[in-house]
Amino acid sequence: MAIFDDEPVKKPKPHEIGQDLSLLSQDELAARIELLRAEITRLEAELHAKGATMSAAEALFRRG
Repeated sequence: MAIFDDEPVKKPKPHEIGQDLSLLSQDELAARIELLRAEITRLEAELHAKGATMSAAEALFRRG
């Protein structure tokens, strides 16, 4: 509990790379795997979008 009401409450991170996994249950491990898979999908989508933007920019500047 925070001493003052205006202090930010620290939320635990859902997953931290390299953290000790030995105390997690199978359900907790499965949940983290799903969380990380969703994050990988999100990162790949952003990477694809940035690649498409870069390709469009390169095509625009090659015309002239």
